[in-house]
Amino acid sequence: MKIYLDGKLVPKEEAKISVFDHGFLYGDGVFEGIRIYNRRVFRHEAHLQRLYRSARAIMLEIPLSMEEMKAAVEETVAANQLENGYIRLIVSRGPGDLGLDPRKCPKPTIVIIADAIKLYPPEVYESGMEVVTVATRRARPDVLNPAIKSLNYLNNILAKIECIRANVPECIMLNDQGLVAECSGDNIFIYIRDFNGRGQLRTPPVSAGILEGITRDAVMQIAEEMNIPCVERDLALFDVYAADEAFLTGTAAEVVPVTTVDQRKIGSGEPGEITRRITERYRELTRTEGTAVW
Repeated sequence: MKIYLDGKLVPKEEAKISVFDHGFLYGDGVFEGIRIYNRRVFRHEAHLQRLYRSARAIMLEIPLSMEEMKAAVEETVAANQLENGYIRLIVSRGPGDLGLDPRKCPKPTIVIIADAIKLYPPEVYESGMEVVTVATRRARPDVLNPAIKSLNYLNNILAKIECIRANVPECIMLNDQGLVAECSGDNIFIYIRDFNGRGQLRTPPVSAGILEGITRDAVMQIAEEMNIPCVERDLALFDVYAADEAFLTGTAAEVVPVTTVDQRKIGSGEPGEITRRITERYRELTRTEGTAVW
């Protein structure tokens, strides 16, 4: 395996960074997770836009232009001859001293890893997933905005630890107001019908304290294309419990049906029709969209 490290492709065993790198010492940096399907980088430009937006928010000057970064990602994928997989693109503040001062880090570190990934077993996508609500709250946007995809993922990891203790693969995190925010690594959607049978897809707004997911955005576009009403609105846990369908979205996870939340059956307890239609269309997109690499 070849890893891109500061302008060079090096064997995995030689891909080393300084112990004084502030990404390692303090989680000071940003990253993106990007998927490869059929030798194509999916929604490459959208991921890079989010990366550079996150970097600007923490005053991190990425030494490559967006076009140069795009070429570096594609070069890494081609060097590993990866047909399907996952890219982890990391930009840290770079080596400095043991203090917090980012001015002591003259040069950011850029790492690009392209490898295989398998987040959940196939049966989860067919039969649905059980999730629980965890006590760990999503970080408040005025403390550490979740819209910044930073290297500091401890908030998410604490939630994941609660998942592990509950023996479930994923969880729902609430924000400081007790409203549904997102999961430890995914966004959440519900589909709910009113008393007249009219259905609507709903997902928490960015103001709820969430990461604006690339897959989330793709699903909202798919819903519009399919004439499925879709809105961003605050969700209480009651809304999730009362939903007819629920699913999670994420770059690594893709679209995952949720059939049980806090031991409550969602809808029929099986992946619903809307979830299946959206999943099928999303898979079609991944087969046809993207930047061809090799």
